[in-house]
Formats: sequence, C-alpha cells, structure tokens
Amino acid sequence: MRVVPADGIKVSLQRKGLLFQDHYRRPSFVQWKDRSSSATRDPEKITVTNPANGKQLCTVDAASSEEVEWAVSHAQTTFDSGIWSKASSIHRSSVLSRLADSLQRRIPDMARIDTLQTGRPIREMNAQMARLPDWLNYYGALLRTNQGFVAPTQGKLLNYVQRVPLGVVAQITPFNHPLFIAIKKIAPALAAGNSVIVKPSELTPISLLEFASLTQEAGLPDGVLTILPGYGHTTGKQLATHSLVRKVDITAGTQTGRALGAIVGSNLAAFTAELGGKDSLTPRKGPDTYLHDADVVSTVNGVAFAAFVASGQTCVSGTRIIIQENIYESFMTEFLKKVESITQGMGDPMDERCSMGSIISPHHLNRIDDIVARRQSGTVLAGGKRMSGNSLLDHFDFSCGSFYPPTVISDVDVSHELWQEEIFGPVVVVKKFSTESEGVRLANASKYGLGAGVWTQDLSRAHRVATDIDAGLVWVNTHHRNDPSSPWGGMKESGIGRENGIEALEAYSQSKSIIVNVASADESRTDDWFSGEQKRYG
Repeated sequence: MRVVPADGIKVSLQRKGLLFQDHYRRPSFVQWKDRSSSATRDPEKITVTNPANGKQLCTVDAASSEEVEWAVSHAQTTFDSGIWSKASSIHRSSVLSRLADSLQRRIPDMARIDTLQTGRPIREMNAQMARLPDWLNYYGALLRTNQGFVAPTQGKLLNYVQRVPLGVVAQITPFNHPLFIAIKKIAPALAAGNSVIVKPSELTPISLLEFASLTQEAGLPDGVLTILPGYGHTTGKQLATHSLVRKVDITAGTQTGRALGAIVGSNLAAFTAELGGKDSLTPRKGPDTYLHDADVVSTVNGVAFAAFVASGQTCVSGTRIIIQENIYESFMTEFLKKVESITQGMGDPMDERCSMGSIISPHHLNRIDDIVARRQSGTVLAGGKRMSGNSLLDHFDFSCGSFYPPTVISDVDVSHELWQEEIFGPVVVVKKFSTESEGVRLANASKYGLGAGVWTQDLSRAHRVATDIDAGLVWVNTHHRNDPSSPWGGMKESGIGRENGIEALEAYSQSKSIIVNVASADESRTDDWFSGEQKRYG
C-alpha cells in the first residue's frame, strides 16, 4: 500500500535529504461515495514526538471508524481477487526478496527514524535494523523450499494437503521495536498469501509508514498491505472485532491481550499474542536471569545487556537477577560498576557513543518513577530517580526528555509489585539463592513465562535448569538472541502462539485436505454403499 500524501512527495523528500514527511495523510485507497459522511471531515491528527527532547517529529492522520471499515473491505476484495492470495509461491517469494532488497537500501534511514521516535540509541537501532531483511528473505526462501504433505490412506486414494491463506489478518504492533516487530509479523503473513492490515503504535508509526511506501516498487499489489495509524481503544478494537478479520496478531500487555483475545474468540478467528513478561536471569516474562558458578566478567556484560538494552522496554528484559550466594558479592561489585558506566554514558540517543536512551513518553516515565517510589520492600543500590541536568557524555539536557537511569534494587519480596509485575523500564531486582532447586523456584515465581537467561560454566546444569524454567525462550550464557528461524513466544500469561519459523507461516495459513479416488472406472463401480457393506473410514 502506498502511504505517500501525493505524487512526487517521496522524490521531493529524497531530494531534500529528509527522512520522513511532516504529515502523513489518510490512506490513499479510500474513495468516499457519500460526501456528507463524517469521514470526509478533517481527520484526527496524531502528533509523533521525540521522547528524548520532547520535540514534535510529524503528524499522522488517525483512521476513522469509516476508514477502518473501508480498509477491511478493500483488503477482503483484494484477497478475493486472488491477485496475491492465489499467486504462486514462487511469485510471492520473488516479491518478498525484492522487498528485502528495497528495505536493505533504506536501513540507515530506518535506524535514524526509529531512534528519533523511540529515543533508543542509534547504535542499538543500527544493529537491529541490519537484521530486518533477513525475515523477508527467510520466508521467501521457505516458500521455495517448504514441501507439501501426502497423508497415508487405505485403498486407492490420494490425499494431499495444501496450506491456504486465512484471508484478512490484523496486526497490532508496539512502540518499543516499531519496525522490527512489524516485519516479524508481516513477513509470514504475506508469505502465506493473506491481506494484511497493521495498526502501529500511535507513539511510533513513522518507520512502518515509510516501509509501506517500498512495497509498490517491490511488486506487492495494492490492498495486500495496509497501514492504519490510530489508537488501540478505537482502531485496534474495531479491527479485532471485525467479522471479516480471520486472525489477529498482537504484541501488547497481558491485560490488553486478555481483552482482545475474548473479542477475537467470539468471532472464531485465530489469535497470536506476545504479551507481558518478567524475565529472570532466571524469569521476567517468565524467568529472567539465573546465575550459578558463572564467569563474572562475561556474565556482568551479558546481564547488563539483557536488563538495559532499549532502556529495559522489551518483553524479554532481564529484570529479575537471581544469583547463587557464592558469587553474589563478586558479581554485584562488578555489576554496579557496569551500571555506573552505563549511566555516565547516557546522552543524546543520536550520538554513536550513547549507552542507553530515553523512556518512550512522560506517561511511561511517571509510571516507572511511581512504581519505584511506592515499593513495599527493597533497597535501591543504583538509580531510582528520573534524570535531569546535563549528560557527562555530551552535555545533552536530560530534563527536556523522558530519561530514567539504570536502577538496581535488592531484597525485594517475591510477592511485591517490583518482582511480580512488568515495569517496562531499566529497573532490575536482585536476589541471592543457595541451592539449584531454590534458584529454579525463584525463577518460576512469576505469572509470566516469555524469556529467561542462565549463566553457568557447568554444561549439565545449564541443560537441566533450562529445562526446568517455565519460559518459551531460555538463553544460556547469552540473551536476546533472535533469528527468523527460531520460534519466539511465551508460556503462562506471556501469550499464545509463536512468532518466527515454520510455526508462524503455518499459523497464518490453514490446511486443506484433498482426497482423490484414483481407482479405475471398473474398480469404482463396485464402490456402492447401498449394495452391501463397504469400508468408508480409516
């Protein structure tokens, strides 16, 4: 789908060296028949702000209720036409490969855009964006290599099974990885042949809108991918409730997942949800970080990355650090030094040297600050208050944006909010344990189960603990590793279904079983149910 406001705008932007538009207008495919409709009025505008300095980046038209209806109808019409849904796997693979190439050329721009709209350091976004074309290429490759299935039957029958697309699918993506998570969802959905509608976070829609402008040159037909900016409680809810939408895929908090899941279920549509977490190092969305007889230096580096990348605003952030008592003191000494160095390295997110960026908004900053301030237990060892004043790195003024330092809190009761709830910020709690069983128990003392990290030099212990931790993802001596081929999803209250891999492709399609009688005409004449007992099942 094209999301440019008028012909020539994209060329003009490139000529001026600009990253994005000042204003993104309503979807171009909408043709209003009723000029008296409220939909022809000026749309509500979403203001997108840089959380690091509070400055406006652009405005975006929010989709009205009528526009959501038109978008779904247009997507369904496109699906029914077969231009994409019935295109050959080879053709869809070629389009995805071309789209990956187009995206590859714009990676530097996309990294800068996501740094500006999320407040995450440019070095983080450069590293993340470099992997994005891999998802499109992976699913393009699956289309060329994934083999069909012939079911065993009795008698002279051929039973072959096809995978066919679902129809119109809706995806609701979060603010923390604006383009990355969207591509993770879009790639398998397009590969399967669906018509895809994406509602990006109202806080960070720019990179996805820019990505959509690449699809035409790659050969994706109009109406196959639609970006609908808007708010979750209006646009998101309307998409989830629409009877033509055959699957909803969200990344969100657990409360939102429960609410939307109930709606989607009432329509008998499919639902994938990557929800909240409380990783441990062992759990958060499950465990977080579990440390036992580990190398202190490499563990400190790994745990710091797990806890503070994206300012702790990821679903698999290592927010609960569980440390074996024999290495507790040595680990904490080095870890607090690392935390201090990260704090001193904070500054302008566009500075390549910046260690950690901002929180996404003043609202989210206030929530983090309030949770820490009202804690029922625990001692703050580092951080604990919002940042102001100037950066030691580059004199950047923290008071203009939403900055919170890496924060470490010890001795938190496992029943309290800081241990149990997803904070979604750079705040970690630390606790020591004695025996392996106690460590696993602490790791699993959470309603979440998305990701966990285990650091140990004992190979047997690594496998044993990884098996015992209730999480959909367990990293050993590393964290946050992700690949398009590796299933990604949570246990317990951390979600339903999986992203990535063959599982995601199959989740965006459904099986169709075709049974053909290959017997000769003479043999078939004896197949008369009413002339005697016949075998019809099995």
